[in-house]
Amino acid sequence: MTLTHVAALAVFVGAYVLIATERVHRVAAALGGASLMLLLGLTDGQAAFYSRDTGIDWNVVFLLFGMMVIVGVVKQTGLFEALAIHAAKRARGRPFAILVMLLVITATASALLDNVTTVLLIAPVTFLLCERLALPVTPYLIAEVMAANIGGTATLIGDPPNIIIASRAGLTFNDFLEHLLPLVLVLMVVLIALCRWLFRGAFRYHPELVAEVMALSEREAIRDRRLLVQSLVVLALVLVGFVLHPVLHYEPSVVALLGAGLLVLVSSVTVEEAIADVEWETLVFFMGLFVMVGALVETGVIDELAGLLVDATGGQLVATVLVLLLASMVLSGVVDNIPYVATMAPVVAALQQHGGGTDHVLWWALAAGADLGGNATAVGASANVVVLGMAKRYGTPISFWEFTRYGLIVVAACAVVSVPWFWVRYLA
Repeated sequence: MTLTHVAALAVFVGAYVLIATERVHRVAAALGGASLMLLLGLTDGQAAFYSRDTGIDWNVVFLLFGMMVIVGVVKQTGLFEALAIHAAKRARGRPFAILVMLLVITATASALLDNVTTVLLIAPVTFLLCERLALPVTPYLIAEVMAANIGGTATLIGDPPNIIIASRAGLTFNDFLEHLLPLVLVLMVVLIALCRWLFRGAFRYHPELVAEVMALSEREAIRDRRLLVQSLVVLALVLVGFVLHPVLHYEPSVVALLGAGLLVLVSSVTVEEAIADVEWETLVFFMGLFVMVGALVETGVIDELAGLLVDATGGQLVATVLVLLLASMVLSGVVDNIPYVATMAPVVAALQQHGGGTDHVLWWALAAGADLGGNATAVGASANVVVLGMAKRYGTPISFWEFTRYGLIVVAACAVVSVPWFWVRYLA
């Protein structure tokens, strides 16, 4: 390991420790780390701002921005209040039944859209539900993020790393459904059971509050019907654009920006009102994080880790699959899974060609490990960071360790299920 590698790792680990311990604001830590990477020459402006592999992922940033604008406009219609009332009524106010309903909806939507878009849409409903029923919102938000990351594993478009893997390996939408959807269904059952145990103190039933909610009317919660119609039409167009990405070839960020611009243009909402709910801190935090992780790629630190992975397996298929699966879970909980998968893709392609087994098993191990491992820490996946930013904005901040102590348990459970799953299906 060279001095450059040591310097890049030192800056990244230092910034990560500051984020984890919350000694300084996470945005300050991320920007400080990014600045040091640039100052020490570990990356440069070209790599940080323009490179697809080592720079800021502007697709993620503008996808978030566009969807935040759309969600901010929809929020003014009263739709989220109406959905919260409807969900509470369907579950008859029972807290755990509400959680199960939200988790199933979140996982399904994440598979069809993507996990970031899903949590942006489901979180406002969750805040209102918990407020109405006097429930602690933190357990519901954490569980929903984990369901979003697990659900997104099932399809080609559910999580950005899957798109990279599909492109590199020539895999189709149906391939992901065939190989990863069954595993995801099992993991969702495990997640629901874990939530019943992990958050057992959060399911307090308040009969008087439930009675009040049951007496509410969903129709009366809608404040602006004209804006609601406009918002739903634009939102439907955006969702169709996401689903048809393999056909239209428009990036999700472009679709989200077009939708946000169209909604502001056709509605009576002012620009100031439209951007009032944009989580600027979250966007800036992502930029700093992308620069730091990009510097690890640029300096070859990620390549070194990939090489160690190859050396550790000794070329044996069983060892390669299991080490790749578990190492991906660990690493994607620390660094963003997009540059990690982009870096590992050539390595996996080479391994697959030289005794990589059948059914693209190494690709499925990489996809499952990278997608599921994002649940491990508060910064392990984009959806995690977005929800933590929204929670702070709503006045119920979730600390790094509050999220991570649950995330580590969930990822460990996913590993316990995934290892025998891969063994039985591909290796036995």
